[in-house]
Order: sequence, then C-alpha cells, then structure tokens
Amino acid sequence: MSTVAFATLGCRLNQVDTQEMKARLEARGFETVPFETRADVVVVNSCTVTARADFSDRQMVRRAAREHPGARVVVTGCWAQTNPTAAVATGADLVVGNADKHRIADLVESLLADASAPPRIAVSDLAGATTIADAPLATTPGRSRAFLKVQEGCQHRCAFCIVPLARGASRSQRPDVVVAQVRRLVDAGHPEVVLTGVDLGHYGADLTPRTTLATLLRDLETVPGLRWLRLSSILPAYVTAELLDVIAGSAVVAPHFHIPLQSGSDRVLRGMRRPYSVRMYRDVVERLAARVPGLGLGADVIVGFPGETDADFAATVRLVDELPFSYLHVFAYSDRTGTEAATRPGRVDPRTIARRSAVLRARSGAKARAFREALVGRTVDALVLETRDRATGGLVGLTGSYVEVVFDGPDSLMRRLVRARVTDAGAERARGEAA
Repeated sequence: MSTVAFATLGCRLNQVDTQEMKARLEARGFETVPFETRADVVVVNSCTVTARADFSDRQMVRRAAREHPGARVVVTGCWAQTNPTAAVATGADLVVGNADKHRIADLVESLLADASAPPRIAVSDLAGATTIADAPLATTPGRSRAFLKVQEGCQHRCAFCIVPLARGASRSQRPDVVVAQVRRLVDAGHPEVVLTGVDLGHYGADLTPRTTLATLLRDLETVPGLRWLRLSSILPAYVTAELLDVIAGSAVVAPHFHIPLQSGSDRVLRGMRRPYSVRMYRDVVERLAARVPGLGLGADVIVGFPGETDADFAATVRLVDELPFSYLHVFAYSDRTGTEAATRPGRVDPRTIARRSAVLRARSGAKARAFREALVGRTVDALVLETRDRATGGLVGLTGSYVEVVFDGPDSLMRRLVRARVTDAGAERARGEAA
C-alpha cells in the first residue's frame, strides 16, 4: 500500500480541498500518514494570495523533498494553478491545478507507475468552469468543527487580487447537496459547521433557480443536532436586510462575522476596485452590531496599496478605532503577476509599510484584549475543541463570537457545547471555569 502525506498552506478552502483529495486517494487504496512520517507521495496544497505565500510554497516543496527522500512531490492549489513552471523548478514531480484536483488519484497513480517520467503539469483553464466538481465529503474525524465548501471562485476583479485567476468564476453548490452534507457532518460528530467559499455572499446567484445565502441558512437551521453554523467571510454588499433578519433571528448562526475591509479610505477602495464604500461598510457593521448581541467582528486590511498616502492610512486607522472589531488580519501589499495593481505607479516604501502594519497590529491586539475583557464575569456557550491548551493543559472552548476560553475539565467534554464562566481576559486566550 502506497502512503501519502499532505501539507496545506493558505485558507480554509484549501483545508477542505485537502480533505477531499485525501478521501479520493484513500478510496484508491492509499494510506494517509502525518507529514512527519516518511511517505511515498507528498502533496503540497499551495497558496498564492501574497508574495510571502509563494515563498512559503517554495519552502514547503523543498522541505517535502528533503524530509521525504525518494518520495514523489505533488504540488496543487492556487500557486500550482497560476505558476506551474515555478512549482516544477522548485522540485515538483507533478503539478495539479485547481480545476484538476478531482483527478488527483488518477494522476498520482500514473506518476507512481513510471519512476523515470519527467515532471508533469496537469493544469486546465478555469475560464469555462461553471459548476463545483462532485467530491467526497471532507470529514475530519475527531474534530469539533467541520469546514464545508458551498461556493467556489469569484465574480469580482479587485485590482490587487489573483484569486479569480487561481479559482475561476463564482459557482455554487446546490442547496439540497449542502443540506445533505451538513446532516452527514453533524451525524459524524461535528457540532459546528463552517460554510466556506471565495465569495460566499454570492452563493446561489449562479444557480437555476436562483437562491440566496439567507435562504440556505434558513434551510440549514432545521438540521437536527447542528449547534453552530459559522460563515467564513462575507463582503459587506452581501449583508442584505434579508440576511440580517435570518442572522438576528437564528439560534444556530454564530455571532461572529469576518467582513473584509482592506482600507478605510474611499480613494484607496476605488483604486482597489472594491465593491463597497466606507459609508456602506460602516452602515453594515453598525446594523450588525445593533442586532447581534456580543458580535465578534474580524476584518482583513491591506497596508501599502500603490498610491496609499499618510492621509489614506490615517483614515483607515480612524475607521478601525471607531468600529467594534474584535481582531484584524493585517497584510502588507505585494504585487501579484497578472493583476491590475501590479502595474500601478505610486509604490509605498517597504519601511513605511512595515511601520503602518505595526500600528494596525497593535490596534488589533488592543481590540482583541478589550473584547475578551468585556466577557469577564459572563457565562458563555463554548464548543470544546479536540486539543488541550499546551501551556496549562486545560480544555479550550471556542465561543460563538470566536474567543477561545481555557478551563479545567475532563476529555469527555471535548466536541461538546458547554457553559463556561469567563474569569480572566488572558494574554491571548481568556481563562474561565466550567459553569
């Protein structure tokens, strides 16, 4: 029996894709082993959202070859899709594009059948992709939370973003399939399901008949045993009155939303070709905060987009200070080949980018701390995760608002929703006790 190990970089969507590829290979008789164990095949599922991501991809491919001597190295994912020749140059024996992941078992078997074959590239054009390929359900036995891909690709063409080139146009999974998959995930022991997608709010617009994310959430609320349903990320333009009504009236939808911001300057947002303004963003957040008690709110922010001035950055800082974020993901802008922004003038000095990034990361840390402090003395619902806190050995519970709380308790509480009283904000995780 041939063995296969996986290394997954990047977003939650990649994690789902890895689980699907794992299931396809296991169905052909492959045995999955941890990355630390010598394997016959190593699959690197890559990311290309930033230049740093490309660097990490190259490092991982070289590490795979170094730590698995004699293994065949397969590179797939977004870097493989957009720059397959670079993957081969780094040491890949087989490069599999995003459109070809469903063929992973056939391709790997062919690779192993001919030890002397030169590196092969299997990367199809995503331009004509209109559906999500049928795939085995991506389950992760023993995990409290499951991630489910319900949407793929993106209809937007933001100036800085390479994802549409790597993932193709927006396309949705049929709602009946999604409901059936969520039922199976809950039955498999996952109390929480996270709906993932590149452009999740666009869900259903490409289907016949058309549907919406709000309608899908209503359908999923009826799944027996589902304790929490979480959205991975959603653009502000998709937070409609209908969706807000569903969210506010739901006992299942977690009170945590990740709404990408990127900049607090309208001038920069226009340059980025983002489909919203600062006013729209602020309005959406204020409406959410008014109707969702204990809202956990995250955002992505890009620092150093070409042409970003001190005034633009100051506007971003003001907006961050004024809105109730509980955390930020701060990214330094980097050129992506094939994007509009890569040819723009107005480069921002790297030292300026580093300084601005540090300012926002400090804001993020302070806001996260303040959010945890607001929970002290309160009793909250927390889904107990499957691993203990390394420092204390305590259980780790994840609240609906996306705060981790460490408390003492037996393993029997893992993968269960429990009540926990928060006693201390902690340095990174809150501390508490089982209620």
